[in-house]
Amino acid sequence: MRLRLVQLYAGLLLYGFSSSLLVLAGLGLDPWDVFHQGLSRTFGLAIGTWAILIGVVVLLFWIPLRQKPGIGTVSNVVLVGGTMDVVLGHVHAPHALSVRIACLVAGVFLNGVATGAYIGAGLGPGPRDGLMTGLAARGHSIRVVRTGLELTVLVTGWLLGGTVGIGTLAYALSIGPLAHVFIPFFSRGRRPPEGALEAV
Repeated sequence: MRLRLVQLYAGLLLYGFSSSLLVLAGLGLDPWDVFHQGLSRTFGLAIGTWAILIGVVVLLFWIPLRQKPGIGTVSNVVLVGGTMDVVLGHVHAPHALSVRIACLVAGVFLNGVATGAYIGAGLGPGPRDGLMTGLAARGHSIRVVRTGLELTVLVTGWLLGGTVGIGTLAYALSIGPLAHVFIPFFSRGRRPPEGALEAV
């Protein structure tokens, strides 16, 4: 159990750090962070703070779906956004395109590793992952649910001023294959959580 907790928290910290790299690259974010950034630019507050607030709101939708959060779920809400606020509050965005591309590539790859680590720990899905699997459990295709949710937050975030670009496309094309490698790897012989691979 101790090793699983270490893996969980290392994964969540890495997830926040890797998401920060995508923000610093300025070349496009994943759909949820486009939404968080759009809210930040429109209403104030840091992007990580919005990630925490939206995570709490998403958890409320778990109630009618009868989803049960785990320690990993609650930790996800706090640590990912908190890490982003710390990193982005102390690191300035690079100007050189080569450095921005390096941040993008590292951010996408490390995000895949982090996804595998925290989901593979098996201590509760993130709030957004749990929403997808909870809706899918009501008889909907998990890929249709995921696509619908992510398109909604992506378009809304873009309209609010969030950054959509080549990084958004790179993330969309890469995160699934990366997660399919790293979730089983970090599950350490345990069966990956139900719906985890389909959700990415």
